[in-house]
Amino acid sequence: MTRPDSVVLGAGLMGRLLALELARRGHHVEVHDAGAPTAEGAAARAAAAMLAPLAESAITELRVVRMGVHALARWPQLLRALPEPVFFQQQGTVILWHRQDTAEARRFAGLIARTAAALPALAPPQEIDGAALAALEPVLAGRFARALHLPGEGQLDNRGLLEALRLALQAEPRVRLHWHSARAPQDFAPGSGAGAAAPGWLFDCRGLGARAQWGALRGVRGEVIRLHAPEVGLQRPTRLIHPRYPIYIAPKPGGLYVIGATEIETEDLSPASVRSTLELLSAAYTVHPAFAEGRIVEISTQARPTLPDNLPAVELTGTRSLRVNGLYRHGYLIAPAVLDAVLEWVEAGTTALAQTLGLRFQPC
Repeated sequence: MTRPDSVVLGAGLMGRLLALELARRGHHVEVHDAGAPTAEGAAARAAAAMLAPLAESAITELRVVRMGVHALARWPQLLRALPEPVFFQQQGTVILWHRQDTAEARRFAGLIARTAAALPALAPPQEIDGAALAALEPVLAGRFARALHLPGEGQLDNRGLLEALRLALQAEPRVRLHWHSARAPQDFAPGSGAGAAAPGWLFDCRGLGARAQWGALRGVRGEVIRLHAPEVGLQRPTRLIHPRYPIYIAPKPGGLYVIGATEIETEDLSPASVRSTLELLSAAYTVHPAFAEGRIVEISTQARPTLPDNLPAVELTGTRSLRVNGLYRHGYLIAPAVLDAVLEWVEAGTTALAQTLGLRFQPC
């Protein structure tokens, strides 16, 4: 190929999904990423990849929940098309709380009940007693008197997905991958017809790497711990009501657990603080004491790209040039919805899906 139909800047979650779908729809695509194929610098690598629209509704807006509902239906389709299997689970989310946090649990339950009433497509939350919790999660028998079960919510293996997407892109004859290639939108003139630097379309998916062009972006730090604790035996994502921030425990294959995540208004990427580490580990221990015998595999920090309203947006920087950014802590929850809206725009010049879901398509 002498001139790519599309150039995608940034090969995190959004960039990989978009490049692959464009190629499968006939585009010749070149992908440029400043990092390595392992996505070490991407926010998508330091995540639990929980697909929990109802649980997230306690801390975000209804439009994000709508995108999450759309994505839950789309993820199985996207995963089936990949060359490697990716762990995907849709057995619901369990919400737990200790007695001293009952008031906060009631507030949380009220918030998600209002969301469920506003969106009939969501399965309503189920308040369950200790016996029902023990039937759902036997390892929690006798540990909590009450809980909430949010049916239908899910999760996937984020690192397995990133690798499967890389392999799919690598095998796709219409895609060229350029790693350690830090490029900016001004390096290209989409639609001008002026040689290889003039692709038909330009998509900027660089996260915080796009801040020079999108000054409103900021990073919100999150800290995530990965533990190997096969003796724990939790079967589905679990959230613990916490006085300062929601703590989740996401079981992955092989006895691995992802525990997070703090929310700190800073872009500092230094190692996790002692305070945050102690809070996350002690919270996991109160859910099940067997976490004390687990082995810490990794403690990672990352700054998630966030816009002032904490909502995603697609910015139209030209007739054939788009910036996709601001997915914040909801990347895996909403990425398929953002993907489908962008693809609709590329093919039709408009997107009814974005209007339905409340995804902003805005001029630069």
